[in-house]
Amino acid sequence: MILTVDLDNEVPIYQQLRDQVVEAIAVGELRPGSPLPATRALAADSGINFHTVNKAYDLLRREGLIRLNRKTGAVVTVPDPHPSFPADWAARAKTLLAEAVAKGMPTEELLATCRSVIDSFANNELEDNS
Repeated sequence: MILTVDLDNEVPIYQQLRDQVVEAIAVGELRPGSPLPATRALAADSGINFHTVNKAYDLLRREGLIRLNRKTGAVVTVPDPHPSFPADWAARAKTLLAEAVAKGMPTEELLATCRSVIDSFANNELEDNS
């Protein structure tokens, strides 16, 4: 897996790294047990601060998506969903969907986009109710 950063993006670099790892897990590019690049190596390769990579990895660790170990480094894990996850996720999704509606995106286009994104995930366990 190659992690890249866009220094001109308004999204913080640590968040870009975190998001790329989450998306790689969702599409099956990263599976439980997959190692991530060492923080110092990723920082050097990307031309970013070591602490920025640490921040991204720590966020992923707190979310239960990776395990950090001095010997093995960062490794993808299978998290146990926290009971508050559905409500927390719904609140974030509401904001994203509200942004699309506020900017005039038609409902059918919004739903089609959501379905397309969901269908792109290798670990998709949702039933197709169409």
